[in-house]
Amino acid sequence: MTPAAQVPHHIAIVMDGNGRWASKRFLPRIAGHKKGVDSLRRCVRACAQRGVRVLTVFAFSSENWNRPAEEVSSLMDLMAVAISREVPKLQADGVSLRFVGERTSLSEVVREGLEKAEAATAGNSKLILNVCFNYGGRWDMAQAAGKLAARGVPINEENLSSAMALAHVPDPDLLIRTGDELRLSNFLLWQAAYSELYFSDKLWPEFDEKALDIAIAEFVRRERRFGKTSAQISAVAAHEPLVA
Repeated sequence: MTPAAQVPHHIAIVMDGNGRWASKRFLPRIAGHKKGVDSLRRCVRACAQRGVRVLTVFAFSSENWNRPAEEVSSLMDLMAVAISREVPKLQADGVSLRFVGERTSLSEVVREGLEKAEAATAGNSKLILNVCFNYGGRWDMAQAAGKLAARGVPINEENLSSAMALAHVPDPDLLIRTGDELRLSNFLLWQAAYSELYFSDKLWPEFDEKALDIAIAEFVRRERRFGKTSAQISAVAAHEPLVA
């Protein structure tokens, strides 16, 4: 297992491949989404055990409304069921649950479920779990700019960052996408500007603790320069005091 000091503070994941996992087994797509909830449960537990402080997952994008109506309805039902089942476990494990995304288009039942889950886990501090639901990166930037314009605040990088839907956490250090797809799909477009990207060929229901450790190990091997040179990074590291 990677030492806690080297583990990324914030991991973001595009949980892709549920439908393909089900199709390969001649199962309905919703069966894959249900299996995906099991994978998320494992991932949350594994991140907490490894010292990750923030986990952000892409559960339902603003573009997913274009899927067949039956699948969308099933996903909404699954969300309601998952919340009722998982919140007590998250509460016991010290996980603070936050839902990120546009809520006005959700049903009243779903909205109330999200709000109750957030309230029930608000006092937890071991891990923050952000579930991006009805979320899109472009929506996030637009709503942030709208907030600033309504308040008459200058629209600059600092103010936009403070108005984003994920302003309560630092930007992700590592962004993982499963399912062997090589794109961001409108996820955290602003926040992922300097995230390390890692693409896994595993479908999300197959993504386990070992796969997470491989992604973290790859992250540790990389040099994060943030616009600086390798020589500058090495010079800074050479003068950093040793931590016992």
